[in-house]
Amino acid sequence: MTRLKTRLGNGKILVAPGIYDGLSGLVAERAGAEAVYLSGASIAYTRFGRPDVGLVSMSEVADTIAAIRDRIATPIVVDADTGFGNAINVKRTVRQFERVGASAIQLEDQTLPKRCGHLDGKTLVSVGEMVGKIKAALDARAGEDTLIIARTDAVAVDGLSAGIDRAAAYAEAGADVLFVEAPKSVEDMTEIVAGLGDRTPLMANMVEGGKTPAMTAADLEALGFALVIFPGGAVRAIAATLEGYYSSLVAHGSNEPFRDNMVDFEGINRIVGTPELLAEARRYDEEQQ
Repeated sequence: MTRLKTRLGNGKILVAPGIYDGLSGLVAERAGAEAVYLSGASIAYTRFGRPDVGLVSMSEVADTIAAIRDRIATPIVVDADTGFGNAINVKRTVRQFERVGASAIQLEDQTLPKRCGHLDGKTLVSVGEMVGKIKAALDARAGEDTLIIARTDAVAVDGLSAGIDRAAAYAEAGADVLFVEAPKSVEDMTEIVAGLGDRTPLMANMVEGGKTPAMTAADLEALGFALVIFPGGAVRAIAATLEGYYSSLVAHGSNEPFRDNMVDFEGINRIVGTPELLAEARRYDEEQQ
């Protein structure tokens, strides 16, 4: 598995598609993704059918990481929300997430309960409290290969300059990657790079219909970003597919009208590796004989 720190330093932007379980992680890895991103939102959407307003617990995220890591070797960047409490909670979160397979752990400076970075009505903890959380995360991780990403939501609350100032403080505290959430224009993103780009690698977040303008990875690389996540794209694609699938099935009483948009039984078994797993089982059976 490629060290994430090394990959972020090679000058070419890293694209991390959003995933939410073992199947989505497996498909992303087989598509060639060099890293994947597990967001709390994607777990809330897919597991509970609920919005991203702080409803997912630390243990539920950890269980999801473990299931994904059991299936893929690709680096997993994990959204740890606020760390699920104070600095002591952050230490427990980092230890647990790292132990089950997280390659990078993202912490944000919102208060509890947090909400999606592209929703209105966010509130922030103090800079000092967030700095303490970052230092707790750095103390808790077992190795420096596990990156700590510091996210600030200050742009939506106090403006762009406040967001840059907060991110600079988080870099000073030792964060490995900086993430200024929800800038509203390319000019804002350019200013973020100008103010922070010489400190640590910078991360951008692409949310279709969100507050930040949609840009390609190449455009973001040209601005100076090292990492871009597409956290909810897969879930939105799946939601659209499910709406079409269930509507078709209820209307027609058959999957035939939708069949061209599906893999068949052989196709899903090929994707999840059924032939290989059965062959492995036979090998162990033969050794017993």
